[in-house]
Amino acid sequence: MKQTSSGITGTFSENTNEHLMLDVPTCKILGVDVAAVNMSWLCSYIENGLNRLSGNYLCFTNVFTAVTAFENPDYLQVQNGGALALPDGGPLSFVGRRRGYKKMARTTGPDFLHAMLQISTQKGYRHFFYGSTHDTLEKMRKKLVTDYPDVAVVGMYAPPFRDLTADEDFAIEEMINRAKPDFIWVGLGAPKQENWMAAHKGKLNGLMVGVGAAFDYFAGNITRAPLWMQNHSLEWLHRLRQEPKRLWSRYLTTNYKFIRYVIFQKK
Repeated sequence: MKQTSSGITGTFSENTNEHLMLDVPTCKILGVDVAAVNMSWLCSYIENGLNRLSGNYLCFTNVFTAVTAFENPDYLQVQNGGALALPDGGPLSFVGRRRGYKKMARTTGPDFLHAMLQISTQKGYRHFFYGSTHDTLEKMRKKLVTDYPDVAVVGMYAPPFRDLTADEDFAIEEMINRAKPDFIWVGLGAPKQENWMAAHKGKLNGLMVGVGAAFDYFAGNITRAPLWMQNHSLEWLHRLRQEPKRLWSRYLTTNYKFIRYVIFQKK
């Protein structure tokens, strides 16, 4: 049965085979078709359909990117143009549950990356990391060797902090495709990473996944919030304490807009 943002017409199944037969349940929040799923559902869906998702991309949608999409039609198309837009932010899954999707739960990029790395040896998954800086990628490489020693990391690349020329972009596409990754983890920050993935949809062999700050988490540049903060949708506060100059204006503005648009205007 199909489950859409207009209402629930079926049940949320844990059957992995049904994941491939059913349309993905979605809850429209600020125009974004957010997948009304949880991490268990997502992992099963990916494991059973990774090959058919090659060349496509996943967005992990939070308050900032949802508000940005609501105010920017082009970015809204990017959010809705991939395979899934997932409820990275606790407020999105909270809204989804209030709208009837009772098993919708926060599904973050860093947690999904960790889950895929854990099963990579068994599944034979190959990983390419694109984004951030050379220093961060080197720290990540050392961490991955220590924590996931048998995982196949087939490439890492930190692009320059400027627009690429057409020739440079084509060379990067060829480099990634030669590496034959199953996953292309993209850590450029939003909205740049989602725009990059949309621009390369169908051009790269592998599933692109925009994971934002996950590179910094894995490199040890910043830390994840304690579980109690994550479980109470307070990870943004932990991030703010670590990067106040960069994040305070964003959080103040977008959190206010999210409440106004979603709670009061029912968008």
